[in-house]
Formats: sequence, structure tokens, C-alpha cells
Amino acid sequence: MGFPLLSIVLLAPIAAALLLCFLSRDSRDAIRKVAAGAMTLALLLTLYAYVTYDTAAGGMQFTESIPWITDLGVSYSLGVDGISLPMLFLTDVIGLAAVFSSWNIDKRPKEFFILLLVLIAGVTGTFIARDLFIFLLCYEVVVIPIYIMVLIWGSTKRVPKEYAGIKLTIYLLMGSAFMLVGIVALYLEAYPQPLRTFDIEALIAASQMGSFSESFQIFAFFLLLLGFGSLLSMFPFHSWSPDGYAGAPTAVSMIHAGVLKKIGGYGLIRLGLLVLPLGAKFWAPLIAGLAMINVLYAAYIAMVQKDLKYIIGYSSVSHMGYVLLGFAALNVVSISGAVANMVAHGIMASLFFSQIGFIYEKTHLRSIPELCGLAHQMPRLTVGFMLAGLASVGLPGLIGFVPEFTIFVGSFGVYPAFALLAIAGIIFTALYILRMLAKVLFGPKSDRFDAYQDEQGVEMLPLIILGVVLVGFGLFPQLLMGVISSGVEPIAPVLEQIADAPTLLGGVR
Repeated sequence: MGFPLLSIVLLAPIAAALLLCFLSRDSRDAIRKVAAGAMTLALLLTLYAYVTYDTAAGGMQFTESIPWITDLGVSYSLGVDGISLPMLFLTDVIGLAAVFSSWNIDKRPKEFFILLLVLIAGVTGTFIARDLFIFLLCYEVVVIPIYIMVLIWGSTKRVPKEYAGIKLTIYLLMGSAFMLVGIVALYLEAYPQPLRTFDIEALIAASQMGSFSESFQIFAFFLLLLGFGSLLSMFPFHSWSPDGYAGAPTAVSMIHAGVLKKIGGYGLIRLGLLVLPLGAKFWAPLIAGLAMINVLYAAYIAMVQKDLKYIIGYSSVSHMGYVLLGFAALNVVSISGAVANMVAHGIMASLFFSQIGFIYEKTHLRSIPELCGLAHQMPRLTVGFMLAGLASVGLPGLIGFVPEFTIFVGSFGVYPAFALLAIAGIIFTALYILRMLAKVLFGPKSDRFDAYQDEQGVEMLPLIILGVVLVGFGLFPQLLMGVISSGVEPIAPVLEQIADAPTLLGGVR
């Protein structure tokens, strides 16, 4: 084991949170700088890993492994490949932007940033863990900070924050319960007692050796689908998402929509597909059908919403439908598109929520009928809204175009009807996004907004950080797709092995 880069990335926010415990409540400036410094360090190290990652070699790199609970076969094992590295980059980019979006928090800032840093660390751990015990541990760490932050700093604009917090937490814990049962089943089934392990690579090897029967794979994958699917806001486990975002503070909305939801898609690929490929193949038609409900139903609901957070909340549910469709197609192209779309949606959703948070912080308004013509007074805010909105509709040159196009290409040969419906979903997305932009930004000028200042100073940093990534990956998509391809291409032999396996509909697709 060389330089512990990933451990530093994981522990930097935790160390900062511990340091904040010893600072005075009145040291607001120091509190904010410590949080920003920790996330800047984590992002710089992640950028180094991203730039130096050897795409030609592929596989797990920057690995660390230390035996921990030997009786259970648990190790402190970290690593990144072409699938997890973009997720780690996404986490740290959004984490830093979330810190700056919370710069003006004046209600118990010390507690807020401690919980925010613990939340970011938990999400980071899920993406870099190579041991399922560490994965579960980090995931459970995430749930508690979210609930507390919604309860204390949440908004009651449309739904009581208590309702939003408990609903969000119940769905997360429900998903966690199904996930836990599935993982324990894998642990017990893979190897006999002396050799049992939570190591993901060892479980993949057990699957390739035939340790899991077809019936077991179908059952275990269904459990994981319920767990990860609820986290991914897969229909019918989606209703927590808009309500949760509406009641959450800006930083929580950014992290939840931007990265926490992506743990579901990441888990389906890393654990569901690689360890239980026959189960993935069996349930693929169901996943594809539910994906279409996500895309069309959520887009339809978004069209009639007035609250900005609800619009983006339902838009998030709709976009996760594209991720599910890419996964269900079970080919290298579609899965690459699914991973890339998770990154793209994370950036655009976080940018949306940061800008909505700024509006709400200044005006205490979030409803479209109450907002109009903000472009006259807030041109910088307008840039952020336009970038996020146009990326959401898949405008070429922005981050959302290539991932969605890749999903359509990969899924069309497998589910042509669903692919056409998914393309039609873009039309619905364009309708509600462009309507929102037109009314909120380019309506007639309202004099009552003259008193509010545009984004300036630190307030502009979320726009700059997220905007650079959104445009950079849009203009140079190979920077993202190249890394992802190095992680997805090794899955090709697994996909070929299950090509003739039966599905839920019987026979072969």
C-alpha cells in the first residue's frame, strides 16, 4: 500500500468535523473556512486521482487494504475504478459547492457544518469501499445527519419539515433493510464458514465459480433491487424525493439529489450486476418498464408543479428513469451511458438547487407565480439557471447530451419501444424546464426584486464550480466517457455469459 490517498479523501471531512467540535460557536468565519478547506483538499486529491488514473490498465487503483474484523472477514479496503472514480469526483465537487452554498447559514452554523461534513464523508465511503461491511457502515452514517439537518434547518414552505424529514428517513431505512438482507444472504452463500468475506471482488469471484444458483440470484437481486431502487427513487418508491427536497436545506438537497441518490445506481451495477448477473437479466424487463413510468409519469407531474423545488424533485425522478433504462438494456454502451448520466444529473441538479436556494435565501419565495423577470436584477443567477436548465433538456455542448444519447443508442436495440418513449420524455422535460425558465427569469420586470442583490463573492462559487464541470464535460465528453469506459468494458464478458439467460417474461430477449 502506497500513499493513502483515498483514506485522506475519506477522513478529511471527518477530521474537519472533529476540529469544529472544539471551535467556539461564535467563530463563524473559522467554522466556514475549516469546512471549505477540508472539502478543497478532498477535491484536489480526487482530481489528482482522476487525472493520473490509468484508463489503459483499468481495474481498481489507489487501493488500500487493512484487516479489521478478521472473524467476520471484514477489511478496511478502499479503491476506485472507472465506475467509482467519477462518482467520487462528483461527491467532492458537489460537497465543496454545498459548503459555499451554506456560507450564510446563521442558525447554529457549527452544528450545521459538522453534520454536513459527516454526511459527505459517509457518501464518499460508499463509493470507494471495496468491502460491503464498510459500504453498509458508511451508508448508515448518512441517514442520521440528513434527518437532523432537515428537522433543524429545513423549510416549511409547502410541507412541514418534520413530515419531509421522517418520510425521507423511512424510505432510506426501508431501502437499507432490504439491502442488508440481500448482502447478508450473499455473505452466507458465497463461501463456507472459514472463508466467508464481505470483499466485493471475492464475491464476484464466487459468482463466477458458480457459488450462487440461478434461483438464489433471482431472489437476492430482487432484494437489492428493492433496496437500491428505493434509494434511486424507482417507481413506486419515488414519492419521498420531491417532498424530501422541498423540506431540506439547500446543501442537503444538493447532496441528496446530486450524489446520495446515485448510490442506488452504483450499487445495482457494482453489486447487483457483477455478483448476481442472472438475477439482473431475469428482472431486466421489469426494471425497463418501471424506468418508463419514472420518465413519463414524473415528467407529467413536473409539468403541473409551481414550486421550484418540486419541479426539480420530479425532474430528478424522471432522469433516474433514464439511468434505470440504461442498466436494464444490459450492454456496455447503455451501462456506460447510465453511469455518465448519473454524473451529469448530479451536476445539473445540484446547480439547480444551489440557485433555488439563493433565491429563497434572498426573497423567501419559491413559487413560479410569485417570481418573474429575475434576469433583469440577477444576471449571474440567470446564467446558473440557464446552464442547469439547458443541460437538463440535453442541449449539445453541455454535460447532459452525450450520456442521454449513449443510453438511447444502447437501449434501442433491446427495448426499441421504451427507447422511443424515453426520447419522447425529453419533450416533456423541455416543456416544464423551458416554461420555468421563461416565467422565472424572462417575465416582465418586477420592481419588488430591485432591493435584492445578485450573486457576488462566495455566493458565486457554487455556480463557478458546478458550471465549469457542466460545460467542461459537455465540450470534452471523453474526459468523462473515457474513464467510465475503462470501468464498464471489463463487464462485457459477464454480459455475454448471460445473453441467453431467461428473463421475467420467459425465454431470451
